[in-house]
Amino acid sequence: MRRSTRKTGSKDSSASANSTPADLFRSASSKAISKELERIDHLFNSYADKSSGMIDPEGIEALCSDVEVDHTDIRILMLAWKMKAEQQGYFTLEEWRRGLKSLKVDTISKLKKALPELEKEVVDSYSLTYGTPAIEKRKNSSLCVRRPQTYEDFYSYAFRYCLTEEKQKSIDIESICELLDLVLGSQFRSLIDSLIEYLKIQSDYKVINMDQWTGFLRFCNENAEKLDNLFFYSELMPQTSVQVTLSSSGAADN
Repeated sequence: MRRSTRKTGSKDSSASANSTPADLFRSASSKAISKELERIDHLFNSYADKSSGMIDPEGIEALCSDVEVDHTDIRILMLAWKMKAEQQGYFTLEEWRRGLKSLKVDTISKLKKALPELEKEVVDSYSLTYGTPAIEKRKNSSLCVRRPQTYEDFYSYAFRYCLTEEKQKSIDIESICELLDLVLGSQFRSLIDSLIEYLKIQSDYKVINMDQWTGFLRFCNENAEKLDNLFFYSELMPQTSVQVTLSSSGAADN
């Protein structure tokens, strides 16, 4: 038995000695990835409901508390977008892994630091797409995103994430107003305030579909510079531009 053991040890030593630097690197890298995934899963289990195996609204509340961000903060919506979460208020293990690996985080402290960077990524991607002055402030920053479609992807996701019922294709006006304020309010404060005011008083549309939601972004981009014209802002904008945006994007189900 001892002789057999010595032979095995000799083979192991020989294999180790014959390993190339590339082999050793791959082995170390594989172990590091395995450890990272283990930490990500452990973090998931600390928030997940044991019966459902998912992070539910209560778990998300606890997560928000730990990263010191309100559950209504846009950064939580951006986190869900990074995970590609399908059900509002719930994260599966697969979604959790996808999001945290994308952000390169495996602890709460790292996630807390990553959320402001994620917000900058989305804001900068908007600037790259539409050429707003914001990009000039950070044009030399490593945070500048090379993929302009990032913002449009996030903007579309925000609408889909709010479709909580099966086969649902539209969202009620009240919820749309809240979503507009959350997603576009920081870029177009005055314009969004006026748009929300109009949507609340108009009676032609009770719900908004995806085409119309996309039209709101186009509307903001096309009309932001006209805000200096108070006549346009207070009189023409609600009666003309918004109506054209709604009707040209397709009627929603009333």
